[in-house]
Amino acid sequence: MRVGLACIVEGHGECEAVPVLVRRIAAQLDPALRMRIPPPLRVPKSRLLKPGELERTVELAARKVGRPGAILILLDSDEDCPAEWGPTILKRAVDARGDLAAAVVLAKREFEAWFLAAAKSLRGARGLRSDLESPRDPEGIRGAKEWLSERMEGDRHYIETLDQPALAARFSIEEARRAASFEKCYREVVHLVTVQMGDFEYETIP
Repeated sequence: MRVGLACIVEGHGECEAVPVLVRRIAAQLDPALRMRIPPPLRVPKSRLLKPGELERTVELAARKVGRPGAILILLDSDEDCPAEWGPTILKRAVDARGDLAAAVVLAKREFEAWFLAAAKSLRGARGLRSDLESPRDPEGIRGAKEWLSERMEGDRHYIETLDQPALAARFSIEEARRAASFEKCYREVVHLVTVQMGDFEYETIP
């Protein structure tokens, strides 16, 4: 079976990393499932939140994915509150294209916080130290990219466009689920896939 998922992201690294992550989560549901993921649409959050811009981007994503299909908007929350902005963005997306299932995920602070939550599974990857340990509060770290750079061997430092997709292909999904925003991401992707498989009626996850 094939299902479609259009992704809206804000960073260059996420253009490669998010499809990798989505496919990994979908494979846990059904290894035979074939995902149709158009190249993600990259729009900086500051621009996306302007009047009309989100709606225009959602419409373009809907046209790219077609039917069956769904839309995932994945952004970094930075210093914003995910619980405050998520529902607002989702309402605008649903108002624009309520005929397609949609989900909004705001990674608490940044996408890389999810790597910190699963740090042990990344030992030795991309120059990271072999004794890497996850911080107690991975989503509370300001500067997750810098945290990763500081724990790379030699003169290596974290390069988003190269390291983010590679680490997204390797990090432990189960370990990362202890981060609340990743758990939401996991549930939302599962939901968007299963909606298209006909297992559930569409219902927004708070």
